[in-house]
Amino acid sequence: MIRVLLVDDQSIVREGLSSLLQTQADLEIVGEAENGKVAVERSLVLKPDVILMDIRMPIMDGIAAIRILAEQAPEIKILVLTTFDDDQYVTQAMAHGAHGYLLKDTPSSELAQAIRSVNQGYTQLGPGLFSKAITPQNTKQNRFNSQETPSIPPELAGLTNREKEVLQLIAIGYSNREIAAELHIAERTVKNHVNSILRSLNLRDRTQAAILANKHL
Repeated sequence: MIRVLLVDDQSIVREGLSSLLQTQADLEIVGEAENGKVAVERSLVLKPDVILMDIRMPIMDGIAAIRILAEQAPEIKILVLTTFDDDQYVTQAMAHGAHGYLLKDTPSSELAQAIRSVNQGYTQLGPGLFSKAITPQNTKQNRFNSQETPSIPPELAGLTNREKEVLQLIAIGYSNREIAAELHIAERTVKNHVNSILRSLNLRDRTQAAILANKHL
């Protein structure tokens, strides 16, 4: 039995996928998540075999969730299922650890087979996505190093190890209370760390801090 976690910000999509996939005798839907942050949390608890991951979601998008899960639970296979076929989404998803990338117009029978293939370790790409996923490394580097992507701020090197831990949790979407619980420190201490991070990096708020962390940590 292949255990599957469904991740999509639209409940009607999750319900539809669940109904379709549960008709397959070898597939079991073990849970659902409405954004990347919840997907990470539930994946670490439920340990699904395969995650069907959307890309654009509130709080934390699919790319960030893929990156975190690839580090913390590399045994879980991630299959992107989205409506977006942008070059950047495809290359980033695959570079960060996704095992496949399909569009939501994929027939249900093909989706079920893709889940089986990904579970066995194969890569699955929807029609027309292969060329986007194998963009030459130097081309990707040129794009990611363009003027749209700022250079790594030298101030990051000046953060303490604890501040870097707090910054990484901010990037995941944790509140001060959740950070305090995760690091076993007082919420007031977390607030002090956040203020110090913002001052050191010359940032306006924690949203900017999260964006910076997702790019450079």
